[in-house]
Amino acid sequence: MTAASHLPKNRISKNGDTVTVHIPVVFRQRAGRKQIIGPPGSVPWSPAPRVDTSLLKAIVRAYRWRELLESGKYSCAADLAKAEKVNDSYLSRVLRLTLLSPEIVEAIVVGRQPSTLQVDDLLRLLPSLWRQQKSILGWQLPTSTR
Repeated sequence: MTAASHLPKNRISKNGDTVTVHIPVVFRQRAGRKQIIGPPGSVPWSPAPRVDTSLLKAIVRAYRWRELLESGKYSCAADLAKAEKVNDSYLSRVLRLTLLSPEIVEAIVVGRQPSTLQVDDLLRLLPSLWRQQKSILGWQLPTSTR
């Protein structure tokens, strides 16, 4: 039973020149954010895509740095870190972003990442299994039918 299942059905009434539309909803608070729960069977609302430039820059930087290392332009991460004027630890954490699930990378590129996702979340040590990455980073995962 969903939170909105006990509410009355949608209805429209017209009194003279005024049209009133009643749509049953429930307001929930999750992770400090308000969420609107619509009636059963309604299409869930989805916000417009919002490309987070900080997330995107981190992903681009990771792939650029990987290319510089793989091409042989820099012989090791320490040399690259010195050239980029960043510390070795930061460079290593950013390089790990190249191991993110392609779905996560695509979602960030098109602006469909969870609204709470931040660069620091990506720079944490994440599991290599893509499904686990998505779960830890706040993606809604389909429930298994098995």
